Amino acid sequence: MKWFYRTMTTLLTTYYAHMIEYRAEIFLWALAGSLPLILMGVWIQAAQNGGRFGLDSVQFARYFFAVFLVRQFTTIWVIWEFEREIVEGKLSFRLLQPIDPIWHHIARHISEKMTRITLVVVFLGLFFLLYPQAFWIPKPQNILLFLVAVVMAFTVRFLMQYSFSMLAFWTERASAIEQFWFLFYLFLSGMIAPLEVFPPQVRAIVEWTPFPYLIYFPSAILIGLPVNFVQGSLIMVGWGVVFFFLYRWLWRKGLKRYSGMGA
Repeated sequence: MKWFYRTMTTLLTTYYAHMIEYRAEIFLWALAGSLPLILMGVWIQAAQNGGRFGLDSVQFARYFFAVFLVRQFTTIWVIWEFEREIVEGKLSFRLLQPIDPIWHHIARHISEKMTRITLVVVFLGLFFLLYPQAFWIPKPQNILLFLVAVVMAFTVRFLMQYSFSMLAFWTERASAIEQFWFLFYLFLSGMIAPLEVFPPQVRAIVEWTPFPYLIYFPSAILIGLPVNFVQGSLIMVGWGVVFFFLYRWLWRKGLKRYSGMGA
């Protein structure tokens, strides 16, 4: 346990220092996730024009800003990194180390999220400065549950994409699977619209998929929309277990095919 703690501390420190060197690029990554802020204006205008969506204009503003925050801490890109390691044979060097390569990717992602904290604070101030009527202070319990939900969303999203990245053992374009899967993620996660605007029958089905728990679930908790935290958490854990075993199965199968750089 001590060995694992020292190893992860070293990885996090190293990758954090590396991410700091590219803070300007990370700032651009953060801005690239501004789609929820664009959609916020669309839904606010629709609500002000008399649309009946279950949320008013202020709630839409808070919701999409919460979506923006969640996206900052749950964006995953591991499939492109892993795909490149397979194609270029760099995975061979990872396999020589006494640690599963997944921990390198986890450390890189966590370090990158740490560098975004300052940017998030800046965006938070700008949002309330430009839209003061949407200012609110979440309840302490909502903040705590929000943080737990974000960690679970990050974990499920990472395991989901890492499972797809294992397909790089069989194809050089595993990222194409992620791009196709992203279409479902985009429309069903709550990024485009909150679940309140979904037809009841559609929402009942979507709530059993992992998608709404990656964006909508933590966002709804933060702004105080009614959600079943226990049920949502259990569904997230269930999908996390599914993708974990899928990743482990594909990893074992894929290693038998791997032959990069003479391995």
